[in-house]
Amino acid sequence: MDVERLRQLLERVQAGETAIDDALLALRSLPYEDLGFAKLDHHRALRNGFPEVVYCPGKTTEHIIAILDRLTERASKVLASRATPDVAAAVLAVFPRAVYHELGRMLVVPGKENNKENKENKEGAEQTSAPSSVSAVAPVPVGTVLVVSAGTADLPVAEEAYITCSEMGSPTEKLYDVGVAGIHRLLHNQDRMFAANVLVVVAGMEGALASVVGGLVARPVIAVPTSVGYGASFNGLSALLTMLNSCATGVGVVNIDNGFGAGYLAHLINLTGNPAIAAG
Repeated sequence: MDVERLRQLLERVQAGETAIDDALLALRSLPYEDLGFAKLDHHRALRNGFPEVVYCPGKTTEHIIAILDRLTERASKVLASRATPDVAAAVLAVFPRAVYHELGRMLVVPGKENNKENKENKEGAEQTSAPSSVSAVAPVPVGTVLVVSAGTADLPVAEEAYITCSEMGSPTEKLYDVGVAGIHRLLHNQDRMFAANVLVVVAGMEGALASVVGGLVARPVIAVPTSVGYGASFNGLSALLTMLNSCATGVGVVNIDNGFGAGYLAHLINLTGNPAIAAG
């Protein structure tokens, strides 16, 4: 249940097209739905602006499909992260309109159309509902998010950030394989960095790219350390510590390999300063 769907439901109640008992029935799963093995947070889109995202590792394929089945009943789209090809194949068999981004290990599952009745109710609400003095306008991103990766080996994490951010609604661009070992590649693209509103910088090994980018731009930089590197990188710990110790200003750091968290945060930052938020 997102803001737009809730607003339409309330407008139909106000116009007398939906009975109060029917509206209560539609809201019965708020704030969550208990499946026994999972408690689904249908309220999250109202609180955070985006539906609950399914983290696939550790879950059985049957549980993943059951969770997606319920979440897509009440959301326009649902993301499933860290999905293996086997899990993706099973999900696509049930949700043929879903899209699997194999490199980023991300599934994008469109919400169900909520049947013909929901479409007709929406059209009726648009035609008959009276203008409201309070408008629940969804905030709009104010700029572009640029996802920057140090090397090709960092692309799975970079793609996870890119898909997350773009599916949440921010215009998102890529600038890949521009690590500090060939810094001229980065500097050649500095106009794209200057034009971005938020930057996500993904790097393994020593993780120095985040500091370099942070020293060049007057924009928020979200640093993502990856577990790419030889033994002394300690599976991303060296990159994490480098980024945490950055002397560049405006650099924030997420956990190792957390492209999803970086993409999500980048989108939220990209919404700040929007009049719809300030007015809300």
